[in-house]
Amino acid sequence: MPAKGKHRRPKSLRFTRTIAVAGTGGAALALPLLGATGAHAATPAAAVAVAQHTQKSATVAPAAAKAGTSKTYAVKAGDYLAKIADEQHVNGGWKKIYSDNRSAIGSDPSLIHPGLKLSLGAKAAAPQASAPAKPSAAKPAAAKPATAKAGTASTDTKTAAVGNSSGYTLPVDGAVIGTNYKVAGSMWSSGYHTGTDFVVPTGTTIKSIAAGTVVSAGWGGAYGNQVVIQHADGRYSQYAHMSSLSVSAGQTVTEGQQIGLSGATGNVTGPHLHFEIRTTPDYGSDIDPVAYLRSHGVAVG
Repeated sequence: MPAKGKHRRPKSLRFTRTIAVAGTGGAALALPLLGATGAHAATPAAAVAVAQHTQKSATVAPAAAKAGTSKTYAVKAGDYLAKIADEQHVNGGWKKIYSDNRSAIGSDPSLIHPGLKLSLGAKAAAPQASAPAKPSAAKPAAAKPATAKAGTASTDTKTAAVGNSSGYTLPVDGAVIGTNYKVAGSMWSSGYHTGTDFVVPTGTTIKSIAAGTVVSAGWGGAYGNQVVIQHADGRYSQYAHMSSLSVSAGQTVTEGQQIGLSGATGNVTGPHLHFEIRTTPDYGSDIDPVAYLRSHGVAVG
């Protein structure tokens, strides 16, 4: 509160207001408080201090503006677009990152590699401490099936049945089929989905569909942690996006043997198992995995 009584000098207050008019921004608001402290608030020294404060305030704004400018992110092993969008708080999620970097990523958003430089655009503000916690990756996705790529969830959602004693079985029990084989989309370099997605929460047991030999087990880029198994008929089964592996290359496995646990590694939008049947161990030799399982007596959907 201003000092009252004979020590207050109106002329000094008017002089302070004159300085206030000359100021800008936050400095103009601060001056009445300076004038209210007493007669010596209107001294030349106070005016110099105000001018310095005004100049300092003017330089803060450009620095603050830089907080919202774009930034460059270098992809690391284990990264995928949805993970980057979440960790870097990108407005618009992974679709925004892909849209801004499509020329660098290419036609398949799942094929990002360590070292790739991505522009993340204006970084979103960090979530408030009071904001609700985001769902963990381990939350069951049955209510809203997650798929390997956005916009590809099949409208023909089915529940997979348990296999029989034909020597073949399902890779997971009681799972919901999310994205079916050969669903078309420009998101994939092949132009279509090369496998079938079984929507299961992280930590679900993944089984070998039949006896065979593990050809590879480890990191598969966009596929995350994956296992590829060769079977007696010369076909190969692939199991992708697993959170952990239980087998290694060269190991023999039996029908229904656990080979790992489901997860959301690689380029995914949620936990699930991406399952393929191939004529070779490599990408691009896929055939219909559901038709293959049915041909071996396994009931699917």
